[in-house]
Amino acid sequence: MARHGDLNMSDLADRAGVSIASVSRALSGSPGVSEATRTRIRRLAAELNYTVSPDAARLAKGSRGRVAVVTADVAHWFYASMLEGIMSSLRGSDLDVLLYEVKREEERRRFFEELPARRQVDALIILAFPLSEQEQLQLDRMGVTVVMAGGTLADQPHVRVDDVEAARQATNHLVLAGHERVALINASGRWRLPYAGPQDRLQGHLNALQDAGLPVEGELVVHAQWGTAGGAEGMARLLSLPRPPTAVVAFSDEMAFGALRTLRRSGIAVPQTVSLVGIDDHEMADVVELTTVRQPVLELGEAAGGLVHRLLSGQRVEQQHVTLPTQLVVRGTSGPPRTTR
Repeated sequence: MARHGDLNMSDLADRAGVSIASVSRALSGSPGVSEATRTRIRRLAAELNYTVSPDAARLAKGSRGRVAVVTADVAHWFYASMLEGIMSSLRGSDLDVLLYEVKREEERRRFFEELPARRQVDALIILAFPLSEQEQLQLDRMGVTVVMAGGTLADQPHVRVDDVEAARQATNHLVLAGHERVALINASGRWRLPYAGPQDRLQGHLNALQDAGLPVEGELVVHAQWGTAGGAEGMARLLSLPRPPTAVVAFSDEMAFGALRTLRRSGIAVPQTVSLVGIDDHEMADVVELTTVRQPVLELGEAAGGLVHRLLSGQRVEQQHVTLPTQLVVRGTSGPPRTTR
């Protein structure tokens, strides 16, 4: 006779004199078994201290109970904050989260090549990085739920912010303050694949200038490697112009931090001579008094995790394409140009 701790569903079915399928239906609350039989099986399970194995329950439902989160950088503030939101929203669910970091292009490519054969998951959450057509095809072959967090991926479910609107808010803030020469330090990605973020933020910047009737000057848009070093380099290039800008929008707060470092080392007063605005509301933005456009990164992760959970549990999901709002946060690095003070 099996000890109580070693009982499996087959043992319980033998003791109850019913089939394994009946035990499964009775304990899961599924139809197909009488109420009297359901009560009897549950009472026997309670007496024997029998609990259903999570893995067995998942297999019975054709589910593995696992969600893969794929990120380009575990340690970076943006990805870590989004991951925190995902974990928070899935805490208390019956889903296990597997984390995969694909920092380099070859790592990302290899991950997606091996994914259909080796990754036994019910869903993937991809954190804000571009995919090739071949990688998208690999996802389609898997036939699992895919959610893009922090961007879009064809017609797959996604949670994002409007990057066009975020950049428009940043540039419009400077235009309304009286600036007429507003530059953009835009980002070039770490991979060769095109990424919508820089394109969208450039478009938002240009839209704000055009709406204000200001000329679009090519020399006032510089592209630099994403990160603080790129921001520092981009600002140095702008300061080298015969007529430097009086205000600058940076693709991200990290790039704004680098730009701010260049301004301060050059002895240029901020915002008296040059105003500066970032995008993100990084956790350090308040420390350096950076004016920025906040995107709710933690909430993006929470919304992505919640969306996956609802999709996997079979709940009705009215909105699979979610766009969260951005908000201008005015601090000490922006103000009117010197001529209007």
